[in-house]
Amino acid sequence: MLRKHIAVDLGTANTLVFVQSQGIVINEPSVVAVDTINERVIAVGKEAKDYIGKTPQRISTIRPLRDGVIADFDAAQALIATFLKKVIGSWSIKPDVVICVPTNITDVERRAV
Repeated sequence: MLRKHIAVDLGTANTLVFVQSQGIVINEPSVVAVDTINERVIAVGKEAKDYIGKTPQRISTIRPLRDGVIADFDAAQALIATFLKKVIGSWSIKPDVVICVPTNITDVERRAV
């Protein structure tokens, strides 16, 4: 059985998701829109970027990555999970996933990823 391989580049501006044999399948802004009252994720990526500057007070747009490292753990987790769900969809096998991090991050930042 063939194994699927995915690489994720968590960028401060954009997040890229690469699937072996398909190339880059996601290139979207690293933005998450959250309802501040119940802390529910409303949108991720391009859809969340559209909320910037146009949201009511109860919706906050978050950039979970700063200088290549995770600044908001929960928002980063939602970002990664949403993008992987988009890519994986209904695959019958679990993929191997690699997440790229800058070489100069601290051990704490590396564990956060």
